[in-house]
Amino acid sequence: MSAGDEIDPALHAPARLQIAAMLGKVEEAEFATIRELVEVSDSVLSKHLSALSDADYVKISKAARDGRQRTWAQLTPKGRKAFARHMRALHELAAAAEQAVAAQ
Repeated sequence: MSAGDEIDPALHAPARLQIAAMLGKVEEAEFATIRELVEVSDSVLSKHLSALSDADYVKISKAARDGRQRTWAQLTPKGRKAFARHMRALHELAAAAEQAVAAQ
């Protein structure tokens, strides 16, 4: 199996990769915090989170706090494994590319 076989389409989009990387470092993050880090609109972030949720990589929870409805996201165990696998595949691809350049 080549590294390209492990590239996960659900994680490959840059914003989704950023979301997974961020959520991999924390227990959970609030929607607004994720939006600020990824620098996308609410609707774009919502679509990315939905795609990750559909893949069972992210769990979304909502609750009222401070009189406002708030949304949190957390990486699921399946999402953590998929992210680790995806990152290994990217590292393998980068290493192969470096070897190819060095051989020229």
